[in-house]
Amino acid sequence: MARRPKPPAEPTEATLREAALLYLARYAATRQGLLRVLDRKIARWTASGEGDSHRAADARAAARRVAARLAESGAVSDAAFAQSRGRSLQRAGKSARAIGAHLSAKGVSREIAAESVRASPEKELAAAAIHARRRRLGAFRTGADSPELRRRELASMARAGFAQAVASQALRMSREDAEALIATFRAAL
Repeated sequence: MARRPKPPAEPTEATLREAALLYLARYAATRQGLLRVLDRKIARWTASGEGDSHRAADARAAARRVAARLAESGAVSDAAFAQSRGRSLQRAGKSARAIGAHLSAKGVSREIAAESVRASPEKELAAAAIHARRRRLGAFRTGADSPELRRRELASMARAGFAQAVASQALRMSREDAEALIATFRAAL
């Protein structure tokens, strides 16, 4: 005989706070990201048939209070999230534009995202070199060179968010120069 799954607990302010703390213990999050997690919890509870729209609205208001309190206490910090994620994405070879778009999707404001990225030309060139190495473009490619291939590589760098001047410079670098730039960049982070 199959057991019926236990319905989710009613999302009170206490249960939402506990859920938020459990989530934050495992994952870094922005205030907006934490609200999405809590809203999904409320949606699961409502979908189970346990809650009505009035109680769900009260639960959503409680979720906003919980997120606000956690942000005030410093448990959730958009700026700290943006700094950490921005450095991680730069080390992975993402452009400043791609990092800004990623942070924006996570709920970080434009001002905080711009402050956390602050891409200098050297950092952007190093990120482009990392991207070229990961994608085996430019000096990292194996095989013959052709104008069509260089055009496609430049288009790939543009899709990754790199400016044409930076992408062209990264693709023209020798393998040794690119490796040295990447090593210097990673040591500085």
